[in-house]
Amino acid sequence: MSRARAILLLAALAAFSGCSFFGGGEEEDEGGGLLGIGGEDGVFGIGGDPETYRDARILPPMEIPPELDSYTIDALYVIPENPVISGLAFEDDIPLPKPIETRRREGVVIQNLGDRRWIVIDATPAQVWPLVRDFWSELDLELDLADPGLGTMETAWLEAGNAPETRQKYRIVIEPGLHSASSEITVRHLQNLRTQPVPLTVEWPEVSDDFDMERQILGAISQYLADRNDIYQASTASLLAGTIEGARKANIVENLGGNPYLQLRIDYDRAWVQVRQALDNADIEIVDSNRDESVFNVRFAGIVREQPEPGFVRRLFGGSNEAPELVFRDFTVRLERNGDSVDVTSELPEEPDEAVRLNRELLQVIIENLV
Repeated sequence: MSRARAILLLAALAAFSGCSFFGGGEEEDEGGGLLGIGGEDGVFGIGGDPETYRDARILPPMEIPPELDSYTIDALYVIPENPVISGLAFEDDIPLPKPIETRRREGVVIQNLGDRRWIVIDATPAQVWPLVRDFWSELDLELDLADPGLGTMETAWLEAGNAPETRQKYRIVIEPGLHSASSEITVRHLQNLRTQPVPLTVEWPEVSDDFDMERQILGAISQYLADRNDIYQASTASLLAGTIEGARKANIVENLGGNPYLQLRIDYDRAWVQVRQALDNADIEIVDSNRDESVFNVRFAGIVREQPEPGFVRRLFGGSNEAPELVFRDFTVRLERNGDSVDVTSELPEEPDEAVRLNRELLQVIIENLV
């Protein structure tokens, strides 16, 4: 710092501390100096006798002429004359899901992976459950099973006009999505011949008997949910369906050594596609990938945070708000099957001091860009 700048800084600080502008000065000095802001005689001082508020009069409420609107000056907080206090202990409130803030069609999406398809909707299972029940009610179709705790519905056996020789049955599963406040809906189709007796117990196949009929019902439910733009409210949520497992399918956890990893409660094929798509969505360079080895090699510089505006003193000393230079490093993103889930880890071969932080940031970027 130059000597002239240092002298200027010291002079400014001396001026602030020497005058009575921020003090509690009681009167104007002989030289016409500034009165203090605080104190009884300051700009914001109470002045005079501090007991004068006792002489204040209580005025009657303001009367508004009938031709004027009094809405803007109505009382915002009304205190009841005789408040009722219950002697019963308060019970913990059951948390209701937050309302969906958008009503756009983009909030309901059908995703495909090979022969599999499912609905993704920006709503909790507790919000989605009553909507899907309404879908069947409006079609006047009965349900043989409706378990909101498991998020499962099964229709009664149906007879379709375009397939008179068979009977149909559908199974709908509603479960949490990859992100919080999101849900996934899957449909399974089953059919048998009408010449056969109605089975007493149902064994659902791994895949639908007829993919076209599954696709039709899935599309109809998706359309119905997208059009029901007036009931995405907490008051329409099912408290029973709130018992559906609330944990989302994607979570960052730590192992015994304190190292973070991303846990995806989905099958491996879907996990591989989702991670690759998340890297693309985040504009992270994929140097190469090897599905047989379950590895992505990427280049990542950490999460870039917005720099705050420099203050007066910082600018005085030559400070700026320029972002620091990005340093890209080579990371290895590895997927590993772990029972019914897939663990995604990030590895930084150079092992710098901030390796744990950078690995966590890369996993955070991946989880935020999952769709």
